[in-house]
Amino acid sequence: MVRELFEKSTLVFGCGNILFGDDGFGPAVVKYLQDNYPLPADVLVLDVGTSIRDLLFDLVLIENKPQKIVIIDAVDHPDRRPGEIFEIPVEAIPPKKTADFSLHQFPTVNMLQELKEHTQVEIHVVVAQVQEIPEEVRPGLSPAVAGAIKDAAAQILHILRFAN
Repeated sequence: MVRELFEKSTLVFGCGNILFGDDGFGPAVVKYLQDNYPLPADVLVLDVGTSIRDLLFDLVLIENKPQKIVIIDAVDHPDRRPGEIFEIPVEAIPPKKTADFSLHQFPTVNMLQELKEHTQVEIHVVVAQVQEIPEEVRPGLSPAVAGAIKDAAAQILHILRFAN
């Protein structure tokens, strides 16, 4: 897997902790994609759990970067309904989030911004509005977020096939 990370032109990362309710959305979408779609050979789809920061750090440092990175995560965004799927442009992420290393809130945004601003890497951040992320270990997505897995997969497939 490590070698593939540095050889594929497109990387899809599912972020989140499956032990904390809706935070497991990213890994659930990755599993759905892997189980239901034959993906092109140049695409690597990974459940990265809570290790996105380490992977992005490696990607910032390597010379041969991928052409496209898609991040899948769960967020708690005001004015959104649970299970709503939307894309957040890297440049539109609020400044207060740029140093936020809480994976319950968002992946490591400052490294995404570094890649976006200083490389030719195309970055997409596809998220689902959570219903709840519990304070204690409680695996399993809420019904609203579980119902959004297929929609998120469809959006990611659109990005992989049609986005420039």
